[in-house]
Amino acid sequence: MALLTLLDDRSNVVDVEPFSNVEPYIDGSAGIRRLSIVEFRQLGGSGLKVPVLSFGAATFGGKTELFKAWGDTDVAEATRMVDLCLDAGVNFFDTADIYSQGASEEILGKAIGNRRDQVLISTKATFKMGDDPNEVGSSRHHLIKACEASLKRLGTDYIDLYHLHGFDALTPVEEVLSTLEGLIQSGKVRYIGCSNFSGWHLMKSLSVSQQYGWSRYVSHQAYYSLIGRDYEWELMPLALDQKVGTMVWSPLGWGRLTGKIRRDSSLPEVSRLHKTADFGPPVDDQYLYRVVDVLDEIAGETGKSVPQIALNWLLSRPTVANIVIGARNESQLKDNLGSVGWSLSTEQIKRLDEVSEQTPIYPYWHQRQFVERNPLPV
Repeated sequence: MALLTLLDDRSNVVDVEPFSNVEPYIDGSAGIRRLSIVEFRQLGGSGLKVPVLSFGAATFGGKTELFKAWGDTDVAEATRMVDLCLDAGVNFFDTADIYSQGASEEILGKAIGNRRDQVLISTKATFKMGDDPNEVGSSRHHLIKACEASLKRLGTDYIDLYHLHGFDALTPVEEVLSTLEGLIQSGKVRYIGCSNFSGWHLMKSLSVSQQYGWSRYVSHQAYYSLIGRDYEWELMPLALDQKVGTMVWSPLGWGRLTGKIRRDSSLPEVSRLHKTADFGPPVDDQYLYRVVDVLDEIAGETGKSVPQIALNWLLSRPTVANIVIGARNESQLKDNLGSVGWSLSTEQIKRLDEVSEQTPIYPYWHQRQFVERNPLPV
């Protein structure tokens, strides 16, 4: 049996034989039963188990200016990416209708091919897909049309996990959730989730689902990273209380934790940040450099890469069921896949926690004065 590399409490790299956390899966290309080093976790309060890593297909297509900066993977390369994921036991793939205006879904569907029954697919809807005033939002009109279009592009008759990409404040929550319930009852969707919701958006939605006996959001796809920990202030406590699993998007801080950005060095010419920085959250340079300094230290201690350490830190956080990893090429994908099968020591996690800590906005800084009755999630 192959050995897994783990870290003991003394920060030493040790090899152990994997038993309890190993999940079997079927290799789609060869029909061979293999062992995966990827851990599976329960997705929120649902009965669905998902691998801790999923592959994000936002790099597929490159049909718009923003997504072209992320990547322009074609069907042949996408198929190779899917093969690599399945070989590592990662059978969960995430996309959205808005990614390259549907091209990402089309390419992902072709790359999966006849292996549909061996994978989990997550896609999303809500954002603007055309010039018609009804081609946006979470109305019954748009969601039904968007779901049908996604099914066609993906080449499947069901979606495992269907996310609302954002909150539509103009459509009644009852209309949104009754529509999603209808999609579930019809067999076109199996589970539902949300993305980029505020705390009250999510809590109101969960309350309405409970009131009418409709399906609940089982996942929240949220921005969370070592240099973007706002998620911990309200959304993490809510997820703990309501059993909502977190799928982390942009876990490397909008491409800043790749190991290529350091103090006293210019932004690499090939970095996508030249074109995409304004679309993402701002990060103070000195704060970033302090975090990267500690990541570099731990990289030297463990023999792991900076991205692998940043991803592994996320896997230690409460509510995190899955991390959506992206890659523009096979090398990046293989490196990201190396973030599992081992663990940071308690001391290393503490150092990363401390260097990345920032003062929260109100009312969260005030609430930290009353942890006796309002404990912090981490």
